[in-house]
Amino acid sequence: MNLASIRIITAEVRPLVDFYEQVTGLSFTFYTEDFAEVRTPNGNLAIGSTRTLELFGGQKVAAAASNHSVIIEFYVEDVDERYQRVKELASTEIVQPPTTMPWGNRSLLFRDPDGNLVNFFTPVAEEARLRFRQAN
Repeated sequence: MNLASIRIITAEVRPLVDFYEQVTGLSFTFYTEDFAEVRTPNGNLAIGSTRTLELFGGQKVAAAASNHSVIIEFYVEDVDERYQRVKELASTEIVQPPTTMPWGNRSLLFRDPDGNLVNFFTPVAEEARLRFRQAN
């Protein structure tokens, strides 16, 4: 089995895509006005409109801007450099500036415009770098 993607449901697809393109430097592909996706070597991030919920059983399936349990994580080469870019965006709430975690990653935690938690991290301890290489 392979994790294929994480999908964020939002009421406003374009602003959320614009935000992720700015912070990641990656370009999303729009398949419809209600669905866009960015592909990375290890998984994809999809952004879908609340209108797409009708295809999955209706509005009761998920609610936009209501995540309180998932962190969307991106491995980045230099988390401190990314911090400079992220903190300049007016729509970004920095939850935690770059901090070295006990498990060896240096992590930047912030919120996207819908309030979803996003973590940019760089393995800095040798054990963390090894663990990341083994997983990929």
